[in-house]
Amino acid sequence: MRLLWVAAGVVLVGVGIVGLILPVMPGTVFLIMAAACFARSSPRLESWLLDHPRLGPTVVAWRRDGAIPVRAKLLAFGGMALSVVIVSVSGAPPIAIGASLALIAAGALYVGTRPSRGRN
Repeated sequence: MRLLWVAAGVVLVGVGIVGLILPVMPGTVFLIMAAACFARSSPRLESWLLDHPRLGPTVVAWRRDGAIPVRAKLLAFGGMALSVVIVSVSGAPPIAIGASLALIAAGALYVGTRPSRGRN
């Protein structure tokens, strides 16, 4: 089981890094999940992730106080707005558009109600 947690953590770190590079995909959420996997399997990898100068600070902030940095919130809201536009013009059936908008609204509500911390 430990090996599965490590493998999942490594995959999630990779997806998280891709998410930090690509503007249409979140990265931090995958890093938070990776840290949780490493917490169950490898203290060394968990420590590496938390101490990493680029990847660690947002995970540490999330663990400490559930905070989402202001810049991350703005990027998330921008991505959600872009998603609304894409879904609206996609020609999808109304039920799919409605479901997408409901999920995006739920995500926006969650992000918006988390405490903010700093500008990073």
